[in-house]
Amino acid sequence: MKTARTLTAFAAALVLVGGAAYALGAAVGPVDVPRQEQHGDSDGHAAGEPAVASAPVGLSAWSGGYALVPTTTTLAAGPAQLFSFRITALGGKPVTDFEVAHEKELHLIVVRRDTAGYQHVHPERAADGTWSVPLALTQAGSYRVFADFAPRGGPPLTLGVDMMVPGEFQPVAPAESWPARVDGYEVRVQGDLIAGHASNLTATVTKDGKPVSDLQRYLGAYGHLVALRGGDLAYLHVHAEAGAPGPEVPFVAEVPSDGTYRVFLDFKHGDVVRTAEFTLTTSPEHGADGHTHG
Repeated sequence: MKTARTLTAFAAALVLVGGAAYALGAAVGPVDVPRQEQHGDSDGHAAGEPAVASAPVGLSAWSGGYALVPTTTTLAAGPAQLFSFRITALGGKPVTDFEVAHEKELHLIVVRRDTAGYQHVHPERAADGTWSVPLALTQAGSYRVFADFAPRGGPPLTLGVDMMVPGEFQPVAPAESWPARVDGYEVRVQGDLIAGHASNLTATVTKDGKPVSDLQRYLGAYGHLVALRGGDLAYLHVHAEAGAPGPEVPFVAEVPSDGTYRVFLDFKHGDVVRTAEFTLTTSPEHGADGHTHG
């Protein structure tokens, strides 16, 4: 995996993408992806073996006859405000029946297009199919909102829309943090991320230099990994493989293409959910094994 030089170049690219999206107020163009299977655990092939990569998801508000329809695409910067939306089927009919995946009917990911301000939240659904959640977006800019869900009897889907927070846009570059540090915890990622393959990744969590071996389950797993591709923020959501409650949290992840990915790992300890942030670059298919990032 590449290190600081790649990270710096990617950061600059993100600033350009985020700034352009904010200035133009334009979403990434709709791409219809009728079949999506990104959410969940193993898809049946062994880690490290070749696989047919799934098409990138999260790039469109429409897929497979379903749509993500927000009540607004603009929120003011500042304290939490209610964000509402519906998932509709063909003909605009609101969907009110969903499969439960990892203890929730729907996962909502919100992140600014320069990957600042990442949030993973769980809206509540009213009987009429309207989902609502308070969102605190403290900084101006263009944000991407991803809804990750599966309608009852339908395929897993991730739909995405852009949302604007008016004001002076101050782009930021992802911090160079190897390992990632959050609230006194350190998290290192080991493994090779290979496009089109199921790749073994292992996150190791320590605090004050000591391994954390009593992680708590959060939404049924010891960790949640979301990866966003550089440039267009194509989305991948992976949960931890079964295992012990730390310090190692194993994942199997498959990214659709070569490139650089912003990676967000949610883990729970001491009754608090924290997020570690990384930047990972895909490795050659036959690269060396066991690279450690951090």
